[in-house]
Amino acid sequence: MLAVVLVVVLVTAWAAGSGSRPGPGGVPGSTDATRLGPTAGETVAGYLDRVRTAPPGPPGPPGPRPALVTLATEQDVGAAAAAVGGVPAREVVLRVPLPRVQTALRQVRLDDSGTVDPVAALRLAEAQAANRAGEQARSASGRAAAVAATESARLAAGCACVLALVVEIDPAAAPALAARPGVRAVEVAPAGARIGALSVSPLLPEQTGVVGPVPDDGPVPPP
Repeated sequence: MLAVVLVVVLVTAWAAGSGSRPGPGGVPGSTDATRLGPTAGETVAGYLDRVRTAPPGPPGPPGPRPALVTLATEQDVGAAAAAVGGVPAREVVLRVPLPRVQTALRQVRLDDSGTVDPVAALRLAEAQAANRAGEQARSASGRAAAVAATESARLAAGCACVLALVVEIDPAAAPALAARPGVRAVEVAPAGARIGALSVSPLLPEQTGVVGPVPDDGPVPPP
């Protein structure tokens, strides 16, 4: 009888594990996100070569896919919109650059109703990011609160803080987008990946050798 109970428990545990195991990232029915961007410890040259030469996952149905567009340096909303002009942008990654201070990557969904022009949509996202940083500043303490307060003030003032955008593009058009001035890399998601189910970590401008943490030993500028 004990042996039967043990078998039932083991089979039940295996079934539960199988049911919760994530499928391909970001595809319908998956519990995992599609991850775009370099991995920790990857060389920058290796990542750039990988996104230039590797096919974007297994073949899938034709049509646009999500893609992470990383800019060479943080840009203001006008320059960022111009960099991907003509390509629908769905999300933006904002980051306030502070010398030798780690700041947050703030991923914000863009208005894609068609009633807001790209620059205005980015400005709205920038304001949302400023509000989020302000909330963090009020709830944190010490260095974390100081960093968030400065981030909030600079985002609210319209800084050059757009680091990357998530767009929808046909994979065949990605090389042309990657060749545009100011664009550092374009990584196309696998077939079936969905906007809203992406985990993105773009290259930072100061990352030129190996991908890893940036310095966080500098003074925090006042807001």
